[in-house]
Amino acid sequence: MKISLLIATYERPDALRQVLQSVVRQTVQPDEVIIGDDGSGPRTADVITEFKNGGLPITHAWLPHDGFRPARMRNHSVAHSTGDYLIITDEDVVLHPRFVEDHRWASRPGFFVQGTRALLREMATADFVESGKPWPSLFAYDIGNRKNLFRSRLLARLCSRTATGLRGIRTANFALWRDDFVRVNGFNEEFIGWGREDSEFVTRLFNAGVQRKNLKFTALGCHLYHPPRSREGLVENEAVLATTIDKGATRCSKGFSLHVKDRDGAAPVVDHAAAPGGATPESSVPDTHAAKA
Repeated sequence: MKISLLIATYERPDALRQVLQSVVRQTVQPDEVIIGDDGSGPRTADVITEFKNGGLPITHAWLPHDGFRPARMRNHSVAHSTGDYLIITDEDVVLHPRFVEDHRWASRPGFFVQGTRALLREMATADFVESGKPWPSLFAYDIGNRKNLFRSRLLARLCSRTATGLRGIRTANFALWRDDFVRVNGFNEEFIGWGREDSEFVTRLFNAGVQRKNLKFTALGCHLYHPPRSREGLVENEAVLATTIDKGATRCSKGFSLHVKDRDGAAPVVDHAAAPGGATPESSVPDTHAAKA
C-alpha cells in the first residue's frame, strides 16, 4: 500500500524541523509527506524547501491563515495526497524511528488506529532539542505519559485492543484508510478554534462502521511543549459534536469534498493563495482524486 504522512503546521518552523528530522530517520519511509500549512511565513517555507532538496518527497500544501481551523487544514492536506493509507500527525510531534513501520504493521481493513504520545514539558523539550538525540530517554525528567516512550512489539500485541468510545481521540497520532476518510467526507469544517473536531470525525467513522484500534507501545510520538491554545469557541464546537451524535450522521456537508474537483472537473471551493516568501507550494489538486470524492 502507498502511505501518506500528513503533518499540519502553523508558524512553528523550529518544531517542524525536529519532526522532519524524525521523518528522515524512519526505518520505513512514507511514500509522500504532505505538509498542511495553515498560512505560515517564509521561515516555514525555508525549512520545507531544505528537507525537500535533501530528498524527502514533500508536498507543501499552503492555505492563507484565517484563524485556527484544523479541520480545514486536514482536509486540504488529504486533497494533496495520493496514498491508500493516511498517517496523521502535527508539527510538534516527533516520531519514533519506527513510527511509520509500526503504523504499517498495525493497519487493518475496517479499522482506524489511535496511537499514543509522551508529553515533553517545557524543560524536557528544551533539553531534548538541544541534545540532538533521535528519541528521548525513558528516564528523562519533566515528561508526562512516560510509558509512551517505550516501544515493544510484544507488549503492543498484548495491550493493543479495539475500543468504542471517544476518550483519548487525538489526530496527532492517528491513521486510517483513505477510502474511509472519503466515505465520511473528512473533517467537518464547521469547527473553528480548538477542540472536538477529531471526536466528531471519529463519531462519523463509528457511524459508518469503521472500528477503533488503540495502539500501545508502538508507533510512538513525543509531543514538544507549547503554551495551551485558547479554548474560545469550544462551546460551539461541542454543540456540533452533540448534533452529529444525536443524528447518527456518517457524513458532514462542509468537509473534504470542498477541496477536490468534482466529477465534472469544477474547481475546488477553496482559496489557494500563493504562499509568502517566494515559496511555491503545490496548491492545485490532482485530478486523480476526482473519482474518489
